[in-house]
Amino acid sequence: MKKVIVVGSGAGGAAAASKLQGKFNVTILEAGREFKPFSFSLSALEKLKKTGLFFDEREIQILFPSMKVQKTEDRMVMVSGAGLGGTTTLSAGNALRQDKGLKELGIDLEEEFRELYREIPITDNHQNKWRDTTKRLFEICREMELNPRPIPKLGDYKNCTGCGRCVLGCRYGVKWDSRQMIAAAQDAGAELTTGCKVLKVVVENGYAKGVQTKKGFYPADIVILAAGGFSTPVILQNSGIECESRLFVDPVLCIAAEHKGSLQNKELSMPFAVQREHYILSPYFDYLSFFFNKGWRYPASDTLSLMIKLADSNTGSIDKNNISKTLTGIDKERLQEGAGICREILDRYGIKKDDIFLGTINAGHPGGMLPLTSQEAETFHNPRLPENLYVADATLFPESLGNPLILTIMAMARKVGKIIVERFA
Repeated sequence: MKKVIVVGSGAGGAAAASKLQGKFNVTILEAGREFKPFSFSLSALEKLKKTGLFFDEREIQILFPSMKVQKTEDRMVMVSGAGLGGTTTLSAGNALRQDKGLKELGIDLEEEFRELYREIPITDNHQNKWRDTTKRLFEICREMELNPRPIPKLGDYKNCTGCGRCVLGCRYGVKWDSRQMIAAAQDAGAELTTGCKVLKVVVENGYAKGVQTKKGFYPADIVILAAGGFSTPVILQNSGIECESRLFVDPVLCIAAEHKGSLQNKELSMPFAVQREHYILSPYFDYLSFFFNKGWRYPASDTLSLMIKLADSNTGSIDKNNISKTLTGIDKERLQEGAGICREILDRYGIKKDDIFLGTINAGHPGGMLPLTSQEAETFHNPRLPENLYVADATLFPESLGNPLILTIMAMARKVGKIIVERFA
């Protein structure tokens, strides 16, 4: 039986591995270690915050090694997962289908989405868990004819405790993450190695022979790179395969204000969304801004915040560990437009515009540096890759979606798995 190496255990790696195990001998290589939810008391850290010890977002890695934080030259904060489960463990658990742009290229993922819907519990029936603040924000958005909708979530939210720590790792097993899919692949015989950073794909005579890691060489008949939009391009470049300078990151900016007893820090993360052409709006408590932005000086329980998640321009790149990414003029205009809507929502909530403050721009949805085209709609294989090397993560997206990516990444990875079965099994 042929041997497949899957690099990465996040959304793409897990979906590909679970599809291929049984038809191939699958080995999953994950650079991070076992994931553990953030265990520190947030109230204790809130007291520590007042000492001024928190001054750089990268400090979070000391307390929470599974969260990797990098900064661009203009100090935009980039966040990604660095443990088993990748960024799915740190996500808000959103399950939005975002394949319109792929359809326009002739890519059909209908079968893959149906497969995922059968496998993973997904629900948008969580409004009974919302706090009064969220319910009022939802009604205001309806009154403004913004068409707000509850966001479908990965998992079973009947047992949600309202701890507000979705993006710090769910401690109660309510939120689904890709570790469950990895476990299913292991039950079927797949091997998993954590703490194994892949440096490059070893290519000989136009054929991938395996991967070189910090632990040594792993031979393979087929290699799938699903290390995420920040890491997969670096591995490709180290392997002599050039990517395109088309990095998007889906920047997030929060518009916040003091509101006594809003308790958004105890709310389901991103309970609903307003979809606009170039961004979405959603209630969101931004932990990075709260702990590291000096303007966020009010208690967590009294801080009300709305997120703008932007579909940014495809202008950026990654070279080794250096991320080059700036917001373009049109990006800034769209953020300002979204901020204007957020200010109006907060105004209708009863908050004075002079009392509103901004969060730190941060991002965690990188992709786009080896984008699919209509020529690859059937093969999912860029011609610059060896025939037995595939990519199965957000690196494939042709443009920023300004939306949660997990479900669509998994659908694409399942498609990649299906193609590999047809070609090589």
